[in-house]
Amino acid sequence: MRKPKISIVSGTYNEVENIDEWYRRVQKAISRFRDKYDFELVVIDNASIDDTAERLKELAAVDRQLKVIINNRNFGHIRSPYWGILQATGDAVLYLASDLQDPPELIPNFINEWERGWRVVYAVKPTSTTGPVFHFVRKVYYRMLEAISEVPLISDATGFGIYDRTVITHLRSINDPYPYLRGLVCELGYPIKTVPFEQPRRKRGFSKSNFYTLYDIAMLGIVSHSMLPLRLAGIVGTLISLGSFIAAIYYLIMKLINWSNMAVGIAPLVIGSFFAFGLVLLFLSILGEYVGSIHNYVKNRPIVTERERINFE
Repeated sequence: MRKPKISIVSGTYNEVENIDEWYRRVQKAISRFRDKYDFELVVIDNASIDDTAERLKELAAVDRQLKVIINNRNFGHIRSPYWGILQATGDAVLYLASDLQDPPELIPNFINEWERGWRVVYAVKPTSTTGPVFHFVRKVYYRMLEAISEVPLISDATGFGIYDRTVITHLRSINDPYPYLRGLVCELGYPIKTVPFEQPRRKRGFSKSNFYTLYDIAMLGIVSHSMLPLRLAGIVGTLISLGSFIAAIYYLIMKLINWSNMAVGIAPLVIGSFFAFGLVLLFLSILGEYVGSIHNYVKNRPIVTERERINFE
């Protein structure tokens, strides 16, 4: 009788300093479940420029359960891990980062909750060892996204968690070329179990997150799940136009009444112009995000292209 299979999926990019510990800790975490489940480890390498791919090949030569995908190039922090998740064949798919900021020791918690019937189990980090300023900004963003989203979202989730095969099947059918995974899962409507944890600091290597990648994820979350910014642009534009018209009528009347004594000057004009231009640029950038999202769909390009697969049947 075939045992159910659980897939452990992770993405790598220049993580040669962490991959051995990641592999060891994952193996230890799943050891207690080997009598009940078969396991596969799927690691997708995003064209690392260090020795990560070579080390993964060495590990895969010894362990046939370790499956490795090596991308043709770096496809970014969103597309590559998502493609790895879609390639998993397990009855459940568990995703965690390879930098060890997603502790493999939480794997048993996820499996236990999945066994209780939860289709999605997410790790959430209400507290973090990151700096207080960044933590505050992240909190504010999640609260704002929750407020404007058209579907209920899970705050403080990173995608670290376990997904039932039915959820993965839905994700495969969506064919999203640039997915916001956490939002897509919430769109499907399955009840989600959350497991709080404190995210540890990175011990080795360098974080791949920078201002641009964080901004990219933030804007993707907003564009994918809310039309409010576009509607807000129309509302604000209408109010400014109405306010400007009322102000113009007021100044015209006051000038006619006090023609000789009222010097309007250009200060209101300059201030108003800069304010209006700033709003125009802001809302143009928001509109550009939506247009860019549409453009990604229209191009219909593959999520990633692969250079090599190892240990796939």
